Amino acid sequence: MRKTTHIEFNNIEKLKKLGFSGFKSVSELIANPNILPNEMGVYLVLNSTNKKTEFLTKGVGGFFKGKDPNISLAELKNNWVDKSKIIYIGKAGGLNGKATLRSRLKQYLRFGQGFNVGHYGGRLIWQLKNHSELEFCWLILTDIEPRELEKKLLAEFIRQYGKRPFANLTG
Repeated sequence: MRKTTHIEFNNIEKLKKLGFSGFKSVSELIANPNILPNEMGVYLVLNSTNKKTEFLTKGVGGFFKGKDPNISLAELKNNWVDKSKIIYIGKAGGLNGKATLRSRLKQYLRFGQGFNVGHYGGRLIWQLKNHSELEFCWLILTDIEPRELEKKLLAEFIRQYGKRPFANLTG
C-alpha cells in the first residue's frame, strides 16, 4: 500500500483490499494477544458499532508517569469526528527499531487495562464507554517506514474530515 490517495476509511472491505487484516475487538486481543503480528506496521482503531457515542468522565487508562490520561467531556466532544469509523491511526516499529505490532498493541491494551504503561498516545479511546468493542486492524510493513505511512494516512484523514482522528492528539 504505497499510494494513499483517497482511502475509504469507513469501508472495511476496501481496507482489507489495501492489505489491512485483524479487525479484532479489544476484548478479543486482551484474551489472545499472540494473534498480533510480530512485525512492524501501522494500525487503525475503529469504532464500527452504530451506537451513540458515550464518553466517560474517568476512563480506564493507566496513569503513565503519574499523568492523568483523562481529558474533559468538552474536549472529548470537540475531538470527536462525526461519520468516521476510524478513531486512531498508529504505528509500530521502524526499519531501525525493535517494536512490533504485537509489542506496541500489547502496551496499548495494557494501558487500557489501567496499567502504568508507556502508551500515552491514543489514550482517549479509553474514555469511550464502548472501548471493549473497538476494533484494531493492522497492515504489516516490510520495506516502508511505518512513520512515513502513518503520516500519509493522517494527512489523508485530515483532508477528508478536516481534523485528525478522535484519539490522535498529535500527528
